[in-house]
Amino acid sequence: MNSLLKKIKHADFIKKIYKLIFMFLSLMPRKKKTIVFESFLGKQYSCNPRAMYEYVIEHYPDYDCYWSYDPVYVKQFQGYDLKLIRRFSVSWLLTLSRAKYWVSNSRLPLWIPKPPKTIYLQTWHGTPLKKLGVDIEEVHMPGTTTAAYKQNFTSEASRWDMLLSPNAYSSAIFKRAFHFEKEMIESGYPRNDYLYNHSLMDLSSIRNKLNIPVGKKVILYAPTWRDNDYHAKGKYKFSLKLDLKKLQQEVGDDYVIVLRLHYLISDNLDLSEFEGFAINASTYSDIRDLYVIADLLITDYSSVFFDYANLNRPMIFFVYDIDTYRDQLRGFYFDFEREAPGPLVKDTEAVIAEIRKLTGSSFSLPDHFTRQFTYLEDGAAAKRAVEALLEGK
Repeated sequence: MNSLLKKIKHADFIKKIYKLIFMFLSLMPRKKKTIVFESFLGKQYSCNPRAMYEYVIEHYPDYDCYWSYDPVYVKQFQGYDLKLIRRFSVSWLLTLSRAKYWVSNSRLPLWIPKPPKTIYLQTWHGTPLKKLGVDIEEVHMPGTTTAAYKQNFTSEASRWDMLLSPNAYSSAIFKRAFHFEKEMIESGYPRNDYLYNHSLMDLSSIRNKLNIPVGKKVILYAPTWRDNDYHAKGKYKFSLKLDLKKLQQEVGDDYVIVLRLHYLISDNLDLSEFEGFAINASTYSDIRDLYVIADLLITDYSSVFFDYANLNRPMIFFVYDIDTYRDQLRGFYFDFEREAPGPLVKDTEAVIAEIRKLTGSSFSLPDHFTRQFTYLEDGAAAKRAVEALLEGK
């Protein structure tokens, strides 16, 4: 079946046949209470689609909900009571072509035509710091040009009927960067509801699952990917600049570090020499669990810090390549060096120094940051988003 999937993805003739069948089926009446969810290209059961799905099945039990998944990542979906449909399979074709609603947080294949009467909600997956879409001045990604990348991006965005936004700041950027002119749902991010609604039992269960020793505090290291650091098209790499050996020597008595790499980064970390201190959670199903057990976040330019801010806990920004990233790769939407809600550091020694400063100190996010970015987050964003989608509220 995996070989068939690859053929569908890469064979133009098969794509054309599949597309024709899809278009024919999409002419049939919509299944008005059918929703297809997908997260990160079918790789995860996570993010805003997951939060919306969980709200729908609890409050709209008469709706038929399906999860689109990539068979390579099927383990990510095991242990949940989900109706799964394998990407590009016959069941995926039959379900997606007639579903009234599509909910995704990343792009669906452009060669799959969206039926006119299907409502496609794009939830996206982060508050933007780094430039997006047509706002990127020069694209450094493999297998594309700047013009082609922007054309593909806007072509995909033109199919969205609704776009989810976490705040007014993001809405303004999304409209411009995506050339989006349809309905914006400014609700806060549903995925952040869990940061307000999780229980102490959840915390204990997550720590046990990751084998975190009792009494140890948790550092979450969640960096983003670099557009120009790749093996090939769609296969990005990441070079770990954080010196784990030095970190273990200096803070290992009190902390463990959980590493969560971006979903686009394909390399596998070998952390065997740091057993008991460093944990690779890059394939953990949903980063929300890692947020709630983390006492401290270390990141760089990733949008994870906007989400983690809802917990009002300390953050350190390890930005060893900030000059290149800011001036050559992406660029930022605001003065990150001045407005980041935590210290910016460029080497492991400075990271350790900032960790030590946290001992016995209190922490609170700057008021201007919460007023701009987290003011809509209250644990009920999924309710608002689902009602806007299904009831037009």
